[in-house]
Order: sequence, then structure tokens, then C-alpha cells
Amino acid sequence: MKADLIRPAVNTVLESDDSPAGKLQAVCDLLHRKMVNYHWAGYYFVDKHSPSELVLGPFAGTPTSYTRIDFGQGICGQAASTCSVFVVDDVSTESNYLFCSSDVKSEFVAPVVWDGTLAGELDLDSRAPAAFGGNDIELLKWVADVTADTVAAASGFRFEEY
Repeated sequence: MKADLIRPAVNTVLESDDSPAGKLQAVCDLLHRKMVNYHWAGYYFVDKHSPSELVLGPFAGTPTSYTRIDFGQGICGQAASTCSVFVVDDVSTESNYLFCSSDVKSEFVAPVVWDGTLAGELDLDSRAPAAFGGNDIELLKWVADVTADTVAAASGFRFEEY
């Protein structure tokens, strides 16, 4: 599916009556199923009780053993500690990469910022090297931005009735 078709689908999911976690799960499922090279899609939340640690949220793809990641640890932890987007074309060249699967060749991580605060991250893995090009980066940064309120609600940063 092309990126221009993903955007309206993500908007439809976010406008649904589902719970915040259900909406994020649906976004992960959509990215995982509809984008050819997105073999794992998930969210990590900043742990409110341990704010220098990420905790695994909704995801689609093979389960990971990395359910908690310290800031600075791995690509996700680096992205959290710097609040920066990371695009890794070849994970085998990264000394700080957390190898969750030997099948993963490239990774994309974008911070999810809500009300000026890091609330979580959008993380994608691919079995293809250099899978995340310009259009992917633009789309995934948009997904991270547009899901910020939902990530904040799902992670407990923001309380609102749904």
C-alpha cells in the first residue's frame, strides 16, 4: 500500500471509538500488514514510574524479548535519550543495536512527543536493508506526530474518557 493511502487509514483508526491502546494496535497492524517492508511495527512508552525507561506497548510482528529498554540502550534507547529520529540502514554496523532477531536488517525509530514531553516512540524493523527511504521517513514521522495524543492516553501521560 502506498503512503498516501496509509494516511487516511490511520486517521480513520484514530477517529474510531476504540480505546487508546486499541487504536495504537490497529495502527501497528495497518503498518505491518499494508507496507511491504515493515516486518515489525510497535510503540514503546516512557514508563511514568521509571521515566528513563521505555516499556513495550502495542505492536505487530514477531514478539520481542525487549519489553523494557533503558534510555541510551540500543537504537530505541538512543532515540529516547536524544529525542531524535533514527534511521539505520544496516543494523549489523551499529555497536549499540539490540539484536532481537537475526532477520532484522534495518530499523526506524521516531520519538512521540506530547505537550513538549517524550511520551513514547514508534519503532519499525525490516528484513530488508535500507528499507526506510525518504517517503517512509516522512510517513512514519507523520504517524508518530498524529498518534501523540493517543500514545499519551495509552501510556498514562494524559487521562481522558474515550
